[in-house]
Amino acid sequence: MTEVTLIETVSADSLTKLLQDAGCRVNRSEQNAVVQLLSASQGVGYAVRFGNRAQGQEGEFLDFTFSCALRIQGELPAGLAERWNASRRFARLSVQGEFLVMEKDVVVADGVSEKHLLGSLLLWDRLLQEFIVYLRDYSRNVAEQTGSEAVSAS
Repeated sequence: MTEVTLIETVSADSLTKLLQDAGCRVNRSEQNAVVQLLSASQGVGYAVRFGNRAQGQEGEFLDFTFSCALRIQGELPAGLAERWNASRRFARLSVQGEFLVMEKDVVVADGVSEKHLLGSLLLWDRLLQEFIVYLRDYSRNVAEQTGSEAVSAS
C-alpha cells in the first residue's frame, strides 16, 4: 500500500501550483494585504479566497473558498438563488448587492490528499458549467412563462 501525504494547510503558492498543474491559468491579486487567486473556467472568471489562518504558520490556511461573482444586469428572476440551493449540493448561490455569487468551501484542516484537492477543483469546474446552463435555462423558462401568461391574458 502506498503512503499518502496529507495536506493540512494550503498557501497561495501551493494552490497556485495545484491549479497550474491542473491546466488552469492563475493570477495572484493582493489588496489590503489580502491575497486571492484569480482564474477562469469555460470563460467564466472566479477567485480563490483564503479563510482561517493556520496558527503559527505564516501564509498558511486551513480552508479556502472558490467564488464566482456575476454582476446582475436588470431584474433577477424571483427564486433563482433559492431554487439552485434547494436542487444542488456542494455550492451555494446568493445575491450580494448587485452580484449573484456562487461559492464552494474546501476544508483541509484535518488533512486531505492532493487527489482530494484535485477532486474539489474538478467538482468546482463542473459546478461552474452547471451554473451557466442553469442561469440560461432559468431565464429562458421565466421568459417563456411570462410570454404564455401574456398570450392567455389577451
